[in-house]
Amino acid sequence: MLFPTATFALFFLLVLSVSWLLMHRVHRWRPFMIGASFVFYGWWDWRFVFLLAGCTLWNQMLAVRIWSAVDRRRRTLLLALALAGNLGVLGYFKYYDFFVSSSQSLASVVGVDLPLELKSIVLPVGISFYTFMAISYVVDAFRGDFAPTTLEKFAVYLSFFPHLVAGPIVRPAELIPQFDAPRDPRRVDTSRAFYLIATGLFKKVVIANYLAGAIVDDVFGAPEQHSSLELLIGVYAYAVQIYADFSGYTDMAIGLALLLGFTFPQNFDSPYAATSVQDFWRRWHMTLSRWLRDYLYVPLGGNRKGTIFTYRNLLLTMLLGGLWHGAAWTFVVWGGVHGVGLAAERWWRSRPGYVARPSTLWSRTWARVATFHLVCLAWIFFRADSFGSAWDILTGLFTRWGEGAPLVTSGVLLAIAVGIGSQYLPARVPRLVMARFSRLPLAGQAVVLALALMLTSTMGPEGVAPFIYFQF
Repeated sequence: MLFPTATFALFFLLVLSVSWLLMHRVHRWRPFMIGASFVFYGWWDWRFVFLLAGCTLWNQMLAVRIWSAVDRRRRTLLLALALAGNLGVLGYFKYYDFFVSSSQSLASVVGVDLPLELKSIVLPVGISFYTFMAISYVVDAFRGDFAPTTLEKFAVYLSFFPHLVAGPIVRPAELIPQFDAPRDPRRVDTSRAFYLIATGLFKKVVIANYLAGAIVDDVFGAPEQHSSLELLIGVYAYAVQIYADFSGYTDMAIGLALLLGFTFPQNFDSPYAATSVQDFWRRWHMTLSRWLRDYLYVPLGGNRKGTIFTYRNLLLTMLLGGLWHGAAWTFVVWGGVHGVGLAAERWWRSRPGYVARPSTLWSRTWARVATFHLVCLAWIFFRADSFGSAWDILTGLFTRWGEGAPLVTSGVLLAIAVGIGSQYLPARVPRLVMARFSRLPLAGQAVVLALALMLTSTMGPEGVAPFIYFQF
């Protein structure tokens, strides 16, 4: 069920009404929200509801056992079992065909024929996101950071429909305590919620969908047929498309959760205004960045075991982060570009005698331009269907200047400018808009929202494309 559809609007209005009617009776609200979330998840394919339910039971059972176990060795074995179950399910659905085809290709190099069969397994929507949330739950129990809750609360946490299929990745301590008591409707920040939903819809429906149809799909679908200028603008357009698509979804998710009375962490903070790769990952998909840091980079040793191991850990974290995004070597290369960038920045700052220069407008501008283009270079591998396609784009960027560029229209350039330029707005601007909106009478707020939705519907292309991150 896609957010910007009439079906979801009816679903949410019903759930919102019943949710607030039951909120003062949390023992009834929780089963209702679990049921509503399962309906939401099963709308695409009802069979995967059983996978979500199984994941819930598996992790709850082992988290409780890990927490109650006294012996360190037993707790470690239980954690390993929990992780094996989660990663095993994720590996089967997401990586089985990838590993089979990769193994067959490697074996053929040495003249070995592996009798393995590709299965073309359908990837469940959102499995990467709720698997990572489940891993957070059992690892936090192992570390003693968060005591396992009841099965009912954990089921709400894992299946809560605003974050279920594409994040943000919410930690147990950030959401589960909010289920302990009824929410107060008088404390709901409706102005922020409506602002996030409206801007999220605009980013997804108008900017992301428009750029996908106007240039990105054509350029990445047949790069050899396009000029250097079209390829360059197509890469910029994809950078804006994926930002608008993903941040638009999570903005809507945060806004919907707010209307239900719950708070999610921020997931994007003007990533294309970043002045370094490290700064980019502090701003892009922030909940994933924190997850990779706390559950992968730190357990690998972080920066505690010397310079060489720090570089290794950075690279491994980003390579595995790339593989998490998709079952293809192009995603691994995408992660590798970021890993090398992070390691290079750390090496530069750790040189003997290095002294940070005072920040100036020129130095910040140069840093932002360089960081943005490194990120765009990585996006080529992220979006390309194959290494051959990525190579066609990279070579075409330098070899076909002077050819026609009919896809580079004023609309495309405007959408790119809006997508990037909006990230340089002062933080006070959205706060000012929300404050003024909140002071409007109820009828005035309704008129403003209706006009915003009408404008989004009018400017957006016909139909709603699936979100890029739905099947990651």
